[in-house]
Amino acid sequence: MTGLITDTEEHRAIRETVAGIAERYGSQYFLERGRKGEDIGELWKDLGAAGLLGVHLPEEYGGGGGGMAEAVVVVEELAAHGMPMLIWVISPAICGSILAHHGSDEMKRRWLPGIADGSQKMAFGLTEPDAGSNSHNVKTTARKTADGWVISGAKYYISAVDQCEAVLLVARDADHSTPEKSKLSLFVVPTDAKGFSIQQIDTSIVSPDKQFTVFLDEVEVGEDALIGQAGNGLRQVFDGLNPERILVGAICGGVGRYAIDKAVAYAKERNVWSTPIGAHQGVAHPLADSHIAVELSRLATALSAQQFDAGLPAGEASNIAKYSASEAALKALDQAIQTHGGNGLSHEYGLSELWFVTRLMRTAPVSREMVLNYVAQTSLGLPRSY
Repeated sequence: MTGLITDTEEHRAIRETVAGIAERYGSQYFLERGRKGEDIGELWKDLGAAGLLGVHLPEEYGGGGGGMAEAVVVVEELAAHGMPMLIWVISPAICGSILAHHGSDEMKRRWLPGIADGSQKMAFGLTEPDAGSNSHNVKTTARKTADGWVISGAKYYISAVDQCEAVLLVARDADHSTPEKSKLSLFVVPTDAKGFSIQQIDTSIVSPDKQFTVFLDEVEVGEDALIGQAGNGLRQVFDGLNPERILVGAICGGVGRYAIDKAVAYAKERNVWSTPIGAHQGVAHPLADSHIAVELSRLATALSAQQFDAGLPAGEASNIAKYSASEAALKALDQAIQTHGGNGLSHEYGLSELWFVTRLMRTAPVSREMVLNYVAQTSLGLPRSY
């Protein structure tokens, strides 16, 4: 399938490398691991060895020295081969980006090389049962002690924490907060720390990356666990949230490509009354419409990555990319399932299992409603609604 994105020579090489590794495993490998609740350790290790997990991280800490534009190519191409990887967005993108921007040299040396080569993973702990989109309402609290910090609270819908050595945790800073206004601090918390426990959330999502509630019961960490400046966590965390939105756009662009490719191949070979079903406009037009929406979202994602890499304000572009790509991917996936008829729900074709993980992208990491709020208030200058 041709598209509107024209790769640079470097991006073409990255895309071909990703495709080669993904094709060696196949989409069924990813689906089977997701169905069984198993991880994708072999694939992850191969991606790390090829330099594909740290393409956007600094070279001096084991990365490739690129940016979000390169990360988009990797994540999109994996999803285009039926491998939408939530953990890629979480560990290398969110956590890696925040550490690269705000971590101490010691912290960068401790974590970034392992994140880049795949030998270590880090989860991201922001959302809570009563503080989803409202980061200001975080209740998990860090209290300063003579030796470091004590953290108590709970986090909700934390992806893939069972695979990770640590969590990049967002907490209310007790020393810097007031009853009127919370100040946040960021910490790297080892998952084997005393008082740290997890509980899996049963969901309909078919993915190797499961969802968890995280409990922190008086978890003690040292002074070196603090990322950047105490009380300045909200500002620091946005250096991870824009990459998250950009790469969710990339996942959705890849899922859209995967769905349309599957549907087009099926519409060409499936004959009814001696005619390929793709010859009928009732099948062809919705697929063409879906293709247009996916390609426009890919352009939006590419633009948001370019703005982020250039150091420009990327909030509007990142939110628009995430919004447009998630809507386009769901539309493309639904039409692909419809094109396959009953086969669209068969495990053999690998489409129906993608539905819930793709549907998740409409809600997370920021809901479509919150994106619309952002665009209405920030882009259009309309009065705030909350």
